This record gives sequence, C-alpha cells and structure tokens, in this order.
Amino acid sequence: MLRGFLMLAAFFGFTGVALGAFAAHGLKSRLTPEYLAIFHTGVTYQLVHTLALLGVALLATQMQGRLVTWAGASFAIGILLFSGSLYVLTMTGISKLGIITPFGGLAFLVGWFCLGLAAWRLA
Repeated sequence: MLRGFLMLAAFFGFTGVALGAFAAHGLKSRLTPEYLAIFHTGVTYQLVHTLALLGVALLATQMQGRLVTWAGASFAIGILLFSGSLYVLTMTGISKLGIITPFGGLAFLVGWFCLGLAAWRLA
C-alpha cells in the first residue's frame, strides 16, 4: 500500500499545483468569478486531501489493517469525484455534474471516519 498511496499522493499533488496555477493564470480571463471560485475549491480540497493521502501512506507503514487502506482509498476517490466534478463543471458549464460532487464529499468523510476509527482502536 505504501508505494500505491505515495504514487497517488505525488500524482494528486502535482496535478493540484498545476491546476491551481492554470486557474490563476490561464482561466482568470475565461471563467466567471463564480466558476473560478468553484475551480479553486476543487484545487483546495484536492491539495488538502493529497496531504491526507500522504499521511495515510506513511501511517500504513506503522499500522496494519483495513481501516487505513479504506481511508486512503476514500481520500483518492473523494479527490476524483469531488474535485474532478468541480473541474469538469467549470470547464463545460454542465451544472448537472454538481450531482457527483456530494459523493466525493461523502468519500472524504468516510476517509476521515476510517482514520479516526483506526486511531481509536490503537489503545
């Protein structure tokens, strides 16, 4: 799991920084301020959960069990669904894609819950 989660964290970190720079420089004149704010929300959540995924990767070396794996998988799925849907929504204007976003948020919540439960079971 260590290698897989580290590779995902590196990928999501790289693309998060690249997309943030792209939004700041390339999309500023192409998107409305509302859509630009939505895009930035996607970038913010992607980068925050990239750090969480990096933490999960390191934690997986010290803790065995499915909860840590589920946390990492949930963070990755959350990034794809939450941030990905916001990116596509802002670039295409298809507002129905907003239906997907809450599922990504739910995946983030599942990831944090799994991490908390894993910590609780340490005692």
